[in-house]
Amino acid sequence: MQRRAIAFVDANPDLDITVGDIARAAHVTSRAVQLAFRRHLNTTPTAYLRQVRLQHAHQQLQAALPEDGLTVTRVALEWGFANPSRFARHYRAAYGRPPGDTLTH
Repeated sequence: MQRRAIAFVDANPDLDITVGDIARAAHVTSRAVQLAFRRHLNTTPTAYLRQVRLQHAHQQLQAALPEDGLTVTRVALEWGFANPSRFARHYRAAYGRPPGDTLTH
C-alpha cells in the first residue's frame, strides 16, 4: 500500500492531488494513508507531496538559463504552490536560501 501511495505522489507532483486521491490510488482509506506515512516515513502525505514538489522546483530553478525568462512565481505555480511567499518560505527551509538565489546562480 505504501509503495503505491508513494509511487502515485512521485508520478503526479504537478497535479492538484489530495490525501483522498493518494488513498484511492493505493486502494485504502485516507486514514490508512496518513498512518502509513507517519509510521514509515515519519511525515504526512501532504508534507511528502510538498517535499517532492520542492525537489522538482529546485531542479527546475537550477537548470534555468537567464534567457529562459523563468520566474520564481512561475515555478511555484507550476509545482502547485499557489502562494509564492509560502513557496519561498518552504524552499528556504528545505534548501537554506531563497529560490531567487538558486535561479540567478
